[in-house]
Amino acid sequence: MKDFLKIMLASALGFVIANILFSIIAMIFIFGAMGSFLGSLSTGEKFILQDNTVLNLRLNGPITERTPEQDPFTSMMVSDRPLPTGLNDIVSAIRKAKNNDKIKGIYIDSRALSASMSTLAEIRHELENFKESGKFIVAYADTYTQGGYYLASVADKVAINPQGMLDLHGLASIPVFYKDALDKLGIEMQIFKVGTYKSAVEPFTRNDMSEANREQVSSFLNDAWSFLRRDLAESRSLTIADIDSLANSLPAVQSTDFLLSANLVDTLLYETEMKDYLRSLLDIDEDAKIPSATVANMKSVTTKTVKKTDNTIAILYAHGNILSGTGSSDIQDKYMVDQIEKLRKDEEIKAVVLRVNSGGGSAYASEQIWKAVTDLKAEKPVVVSMGDMAASGGYYIACNADRIVAQPTTLTGSIGIFGAIPNFEGTARKLGIYTDEVKTNAFSDFGNLTRPFNEKEKQMLQAMIERGYDLFLTRCAEGRHMPKDSMALYAEGRVWTGNQAKEIGLVDELGGIERAIEIAAEMANLGKSYVVFEYPRLRSRFDELFNPRKEELVARTMKEYLGESYEMFILLKDIKEQDYIQARIPYELNIQ
Repeated sequence: MKDFLKIMLASALGFVIANILFSIIAMIFIFGAMGSFLGSLSTGEKFILQDNTVLNLRLNGPITERTPEQDPFTSMMVSDRPLPTGLNDIVSAIRKAKNNDKIKGIYIDSRALSASMSTLAEIRHELENFKESGKFIVAYADTYTQGGYYLASVADKVAINPQGMLDLHGLASIPVFYKDALDKLGIEMQIFKVGTYKSAVEPFTRNDMSEANREQVSSFLNDAWSFLRRDLAESRSLTIADIDSLANSLPAVQSTDFLLSANLVDTLLYETEMKDYLRSLLDIDEDAKIPSATVANMKSVTTKTVKKTDNTIAILYAHGNILSGTGSSDIQDKYMVDQIEKLRKDEEIKAVVLRVNSGGGSAYASEQIWKAVTDLKAEKPVVVSMGDMAASGGYYIACNADRIVAQPTTLTGSIGIFGAIPNFEGTARKLGIYTDEVKTNAFSDFGNLTRPFNEKEKQMLQAMIERGYDLFLTRCAEGRHMPKDSMALYAEGRVWTGNQAKEIGLVDELGGIERAIEIAAEMANLGKSYVVFEYPRLRSRFDELFNPRKEELVARTMKEYLGESYEMFILLKDIKEQDYIQARIPYELNIQ
């Protein structure tokens, strides 16, 4: 019966994967029919940066840690959805623009931007650094999202369409709960956990937030908002109280005259008028084409140092869910351990920055990666740079680094684990399906999903969870050079902002990836003589199509199309595959 239900659970996944693979096969036939077209694409002209150019920072669609190189396969995948842009590419483009005399300024073209608070903070910091060059930054939008406006507020001039809209509403977390839906399906989630604040299981067991969860969410949201609010106030010459008052007035439904009078924007212009203003800044004719470079264009603009030397700092990206496996999608333990080992053995690499952007996952896989990081640390400096989140398993793999750097709005901590195992007895009864059993030993049928655990089994599972939690706590206490009982005060599954984590000793310093690189260079005594390379190498979709591990392409495609629902899919997949013990932040924070 257990196998039967597993097959039922897997069938939906199989259907999705089959459709994706069917699409891939169709694309292969397209490649065969359009070989000459692809050949012409590969011989396209290389972008050449002109004098008097503007960096067009077009903020449209999701921003992720990194994105693979564009290729013919990607360009042929026509979609209404904007393709993701890599944070590393945006940061690199802004830095190149600052130091290149051919770039005169930045035009922030804000559209349907989708990015987390820490990602926005990283970009905003680079924009502020850019202004030190004396070059201009101007911003324009028909509609500013709150995140888009947070970046645009840095600009020397913020313009909006006279009929446009600007969203500024503060922060809210709106989790979704499934308990009643599961009850109707006859599914009981059997929960084993340690940590008062470990709320990842609440969607399965409640219809609302627990008081402990409400407390922690309120705490980290208010702390994060304090930084966003402060930055907006400073950029727009307003007070903290002004920003709160404006957020409470819901600018999105106000007129643009209101936005102008409230000093949220500087001017009302149509896009054609904004382009004329840009021409005036560049001192070119009113009918002249504006020389511009996109983030993608700036990839081909080289800097002086592009060659690997004996003094190399490696940035190793660990982004996504932590899983047991050998693949390159998400953070799969065997693959990540292999990458860490290569960096450890490479004598030219003098220090490693581990860029963690993960809400965790498998506790077992986290332990394997922790061990690899510990071995690496024994031979060369390891500095962690936390992205949007480095929580639960994400903190597990980070805790033993030499130094930890986080953004003030990074979500981290969540030191706690849980097990969630479904009981489908009710579902089977609803379908008129029954099971019986014959066994040779007391626990021969352990893991039978068509019955609930008995009391002895529950005790054994809870004991296993508690052992796992004690190990997690020990790793964190030793890594942070903190007494275990002191670390326990900040554990219990509680989520902290980077700012809060610094105050209690979970991180060392506030800043972005640039600061982490500087610390790594200092620890390795490299001075200013070093280069930085990113690992692991990103495969393009074209590479993945002809790679023996085609399931990596399937995983990435599913992640793109399922969006936030991908986190729920992975959690259920882990449970189905018996990866019971999870060190994971709530899978869907749903912060708006």
